[in-house]
Amino acid sequence: MELVVKKFNELTLDELYEILKIRVSVFVVEQKCAYQEIDDKDQNAVHIYLKDENGIEAYLRIFDKGVSFEEVSLGRVVAVKRRCGYAGRILEEGIKTAKKEFNAKSIRIEAQTYARKLYEKHGFEQISEEFLEDGIPHIQMRLEL
Repeated sequence: MELVVKKFNELTLDELYEILKIRVSVFVVEQKCAYQEIDDKDQNAVHIYLKDENGIEAYLRIFDKGVSFEEVSLGRVVAVKRRCGYAGRILEEGIKTAKKEFNAKSIRIEAQTYARKLYEKHGFEQISEEFLEDGIPHIQMRLEL
C-alpha cells in the first residue's frame, strides 16, 4: 500500500478525478445525501490517500487553521473497503501530516456520529452536542496533540 500526500496543485487530473469519484460515491450516492460535495475548499487542502494496484483505497483532506475552523482540521475521511483498517490508517497518516505540514497543536473535525468510535480510538474527544449536517447526524470532535 502506497501513501500519497499532495497539495491540490500537485494532483494529476486522474488523481483528482478518482478522489472526487470516491467521495461522491460514498458521501452522496451511498448515503443518499444530496449536498454540494465539491465545496471550493479542495484548493486549500493537503490531500492524503492510500493506494494499491486497485487504485485509491482510503482518502482524507487536511486544512490549515482558519480554513474550516480556528484549529487545523481534517475531513472527507473515506475508506473504499470497510473493516480492513484503512480508515484508521489514513487517519493516523492525516494526524502525522497535520503536525508536519501545519504544526498542529490540535485538530478539529465534524464527524458523522456513527463514526465516533473510530475517532475516539485515535484520541479525539466529542466537544459538541449532536447536530444535523445535510440531514446526517454529526458531532464536533477535537484531538489535542
